Amino acid sequence: MSVSQPTVLLEHYLKQLKLPTMLREYAKLGSLCQSERADYQTFLLRLCEREVHDRELRAAERRVRFFTATGLVTQLLEKREDRQLERFQKQLERLHLIVLDELGYVPFSKTGAELLFEVVSRAYERTSLIVTTNLPFEAWTEVMGTERLTGALLDRLTHRIHILEANGESYRLRESKDRLKRRRSTRKRK
Repeated sequence: MSVSQPTVLLEHYLKQLKLPTMLREYAKLGSLCQSERADYQTFLLRLCEREVHDRELRAAERRVRFFTATGLVTQLLEKREDRQLERFQKQLERLHLIVLDELGYVPFSKTGAELLFEVVSRAYERTSLIVTTNLPFEAWTEVMGTERLTGALLDRLTHRIHILEANGESYRLRESKDRLKRRRSTRKRK
């Protein structure tokens, strides 16, 4: 089946104008609007809405990225193995904020710790970082492996930071206790 010249030109222009969602959705949406007997303006409006929505999602992704520390290290190791590490690091550098959750639950391999250090080092004074952990700084050596690497990491992380300590009861533990109490009280009433 041959593709018509208008279709080829339309797809070319959508690529050139960097409208990937419109390129991906125009045929499907055109068929849908045709079956609904929607007018051309409705078709165009829906197509533009999808493009804007997808752009907003992609922009938010570029700004606000959440990783568990272990998950990020795993991705870094995989990207290194696939020879995609530099590209991934550049993507991370473009982020406005990186959240590293649960640092310290799993110790890193030497290579993993070095790759995590590289991310923090590249982000230093360019990208905002949020790191969550239950470990005091002096215990970070257990996670990072060496005092030298831990010291260098903490040097970058602790310059111009705000430390928020949450020493209260775990909300997960509290919710679990509340559920248990509700179950017991329900059983007693029966």
